[in-house]
Amino acid sequence: MEMTRRSWITGALGLGLAPTAPLFAVKEPYPRSGKGLQVGLAAYSFRNQFEWSRGKKNPKFEAGERAMDMPKFLQYCASQGIQGAELTSYFFAPDAGAPTFTECRGIAAKLGLTISGTAVGNNFSHPKDSPERPSQIAHVKQWIDFAALMGASHIRVFAGAHPKGVSGEEAEQNAIDALTESAVSAAEKKVYLGIENHDSITTADRLLRIVRAVDSPWVCVNLDSGNFIAEDVYAEIEAAAPYAMNVQLKTEIKVGKTGKEKAPADLERVVKILKDTGYEGFVVLEYEEETDPYEHVPPLLEKLLKWCA
Repeated sequence: MEMTRRSWITGALGLGLAPTAPLFAVKEPYPRSGKGLQVGLAAYSFRNQFEWSRGKKNPKFEAGERAMDMPKFLQYCASQGIQGAELTSYFFAPDAGAPTFTECRGIAAKLGLTISGTAVGNNFSHPKDSPERPSQIAHVKQWIDFAALMGASHIRVFAGAHPKGVSGEEAEQNAIDALTESAVSAAEKKVYLGIENHDSITTADRLLRIVRAVDSPWVCVNLDSGNFIAEDVYAEIEAAAPYAMNVQLKTEIKVGKTGKEKAPADLERVVKILKDTGYEGFVVLEYEEETDPYEHVPPLLEKLLKWCA
């Protein structure tokens, strides 16, 4: 029987072998067990239906049957026959605390759903001596605690856009340092921090370079199929997939040198790439188009369930 990363760790700890953190940092693709793909849905897909957005009243929110909150979103996910729900941090009320997150955990358990993760909108590219950096790290650490309360094993994080006057190389090192610091809290709560190809991270090479530089098993790749900017986006997805702990699937890809233009994504091709590279875990639909999610999300989930089976 093939020895997986997890089974090796379990056996080693049982024998009293305490490996150092760098040994398990993401230096090479994860061994996989063959469990396959599970389909999830991100709350971001219904971003205009939530009352709160990033700590403020959502200007696009309308009360009524189409309004969404996290308990209703969990029930919606269950009604679609999928396995997981990603509860994006933006859409919780600003005063949400432990009761809110434990309630979500209980609802998901009763529905047979997994809360696959959450997502935060941080920026880790600020210099160490900047006034912004402490609050950005504190924000991520707070959501590590919240994720643990929800029973979520993963948080999508950003390196962030480069602050004015900070070079690309400096911003990259700043992100590595901030991830390293945050990983200490992540290890305590057993929550993975998945850095996404977003903002300045437009290629698999840069994404993997940052993750490999952090000597912690709790920092990993959150692969977003819609955010690479390259001549061959699908090749970038293929390069990053073996290192991914979570995948967010978009219906569009960026095209052109600047990535400002978009084209429909070949979702079936993306799923095949994930299978061919051995990825296993959640494939989370994050519907970003401005059309009605109540109309367009269900048929997409139906296709994903078929392709991921």
